[in-house]
Amino acid sequence: MARTKAEARQQLKDAVDRGFGIDFNPPFPQTEGEIRRSAVLILFGALDRVPADPAAGEPVPAELDLLLTRRASGMRHHAGQIAFPGGGVEPGDADVAATALREAFEETGLDPAGVEVLGTLPEIHVPVSRNLVTPVVGWWRDPSEVAADHTESVEVFRVPVAELLDPAARGHSVLRRAGATHRGAAFKLQERFGGHTVWGFTGMLLASVFDGVGWSVPWEPGADYEVTG
Repeated sequence: MARTKAEARQQLKDAVDRGFGIDFNPPFPQTEGEIRRSAVLILFGALDRVPADPAAGEPVPAELDLLLTRRASGMRHHAGQIAFPGGGVEPGDADVAATALREAFEETGLDPAGVEVLGTLPEIHVPVSRNLVTPVVGWWRDPSEVAADHTESVEVFRVPVAELLDPAARGHSVLRRAGATHRGAAFKLQERFGGHTVWGFTGMLLASVFDGVGWSVPWEPGADYEVTG
């Protein structure tokens, strides 16, 4: 486990460089339409001065945070869900990292100049939204103010990583649709972040990143979070 911010950054960089698997089991079949390329920004760093809840333990530095948003309820896909900032590749983007940074700026107002891109993970096909998503892992070396744009995002969270790693926050989402039940990796945010459940693509990707970097803490499966989508 990382004891300092510098160690956390190096562990992230090493994990991205060597590569690791993403355990993504999409709950929905593919919808009709053209598949488009997109990117999300998985941004770590000491984003504010609010440390993690001491009850979460110290698997990583208390000041280590992760940037998350809550999507607007009017979005066509993943409406109202907790998500990484991101969106579709546009012609003017130099690469997928540029896409992730541009979208993060548009959704949260962060200054891309303060973000160090540590690397990218393999593309992931998200059938329900017809996206081929590249996760871009970043380190916020020079944090800037963030706020929701209230078009695509309605809230922006700087969530302590230690709280996400807390076994008490781990569980499975339960989505019931058309007579079928879908389960996936999920995390429960503390009440100061609205008590929201992180699930779906974001939950599965986050769980895989924590496993790949070596930060995951043993936990007993059992908490089920009913979700709709």
